[in-house]
Amino acid sequence: KVPSDNCHCELISSEKPFPYDKLKKAQASALSCTNTITSQKASALDSLLLGLNRRLPQLEHDVAMLEKEDDRTLYGALSLHIIENELTEIQQMIDTLNSTTTESKHLSENMAQQLENIKEEMDKLEKFDTMQVVKRQQANQRLKRDLDQCRNNGVHPPIPPTQPTGRTCPHGRFLNITGPRVQTAGEYPGSYKYGAWGRDPKPEPGKESWHWRVMLTSSNRYAHYVRLYSSLSSLIVGISVPGNVQIHSSNPTTNTIQGPNVVLYAGALYYNCYNKDAVCRFNLTSKSVTSLDLPKGTRYNSKGDFCHLEECYPYTDLDLATDESGVWVVYTTTQGFGNLLLSKVEESEPPKLGKTWRTSVYKRSVTNTFMACGVLYATRYVNKNMEEIFYSFDTMTGKENFNVGIFINKVSSDILSLNYSPVDQMLHAYCDAQMVSYKVLFELMGSNFPY
Repeated sequence: KVPSDNCHCELISSEKPFPYDKLKKAQASALSCTNTITSQKASALDSLLLGLNRRLPQLEHDVAMLEKEDDRTLYGALSLHIIENELTEIQQMIDTLNSTTTESKHLSENMAQQLENIKEEMDKLEKFDTMQVVKRQQANQRLKRDLDQCRNNGVHPPIPPTQPTGRTCPHGRFLNITGPRVQTAGEYPGSYKYGAWGRDPKPEPGKESWHWRVMLTSSNRYAHYVRLYSSLSSLIVGISVPGNVQIHSSNPTTNTIQGPNVVLYAGALYYNCYNKDAVCRFNLTSKSVTSLDLPKGTRYNSKGDFCHLEECYPYTDLDLATDESGVWVVYTTTQGFGNLLLSKVEESEPPKLGKTWRTSVYKRSVTNTFMACGVLYATRYVNKNMEEIFYSFDTMTGKENFNVGIFINKVSSDILSLNYSPVDQMLHAYCDAQMVSYKVLFELMGSNFPY
């Protein structure tokens, strides 16, 4: 026989084979628990509770105002209609809260049972660790933690935690929006698809309840007046008092309005000047116009529009916005490769461009922007019924967030302008000739908080 170079040995172990299938099953169960219990579900419940906490006092206030100021005419009927809408929305929120609470209870019970099963299974698997490797690792971790604590509290004094960069905001962190609260076509149903509307965040005395509207009356691109209403009820039914304030008799011409992205602040209208890469400011009292030239290379005349996959919104190169601190302008430049730029507009005479921030979000992937408490928010088109606030840029910290995840229920396919009102924390949208408002919900966290 030729001797063989291979040696075959038979190993007989006294230890039981490790049940890998049971370990994989326990890992799968743990992963299922992690995927089932998400922060979004907890946030949804918090949002509903916060919404009810805010809406119920507002409803009481509205009812009290109706009882006090009911004139038994049109104003009273409109106020009653608005209160009825609020009651309907609150009832829907209560129904949703009851349903969510029931689901959360069942989820908690199921997860508790699953976690107990996983713990029992892991206790059984630990018995296979005859060399006590896992126990030694756990003991080492406890020793290391105790050693670190001893070092921190002994030789070196405790290091205070890093304080987040704060800002003063009267409301808190932007949490969600509800609505729509108001939906009206005013006195021109179906006409003037493009435009903007809202309230003056810094109104002149006696004009605190006034609302305004700008309609692009020429080619869906240009306008030459702002239309004023003495109250929200007047706007809803289309009674314009004191009426139109005209910038110029011709439309379009030098210093008239180009594009729908318009705001009113401190009795002055801010907008993209006709055929210029500049911001115009029209004083409604003196009827005078001053302008602010934007940096060289700023895109205008529909070369830097808001867009989604199916279309771009013409002449939306410049977007004016207001918040608690004043007026802002959002735009793009050729040297900035189409990414959004944000600049503060200083209230000087004439207006001046203040500090500028550069972002990394491409404007043509955005459908609209607005400001709230010094934070820029951007939206994108989801479908004809939904828009998403997907992006934020904090001017205090420079931090960007591409996963904001707040959704807007639309009444029409396109939101053609979006303005935030810090007066009543409403978001005013102009949607295919309709004026729509949404309530912004903030999470109170004290006066200073991170974004």
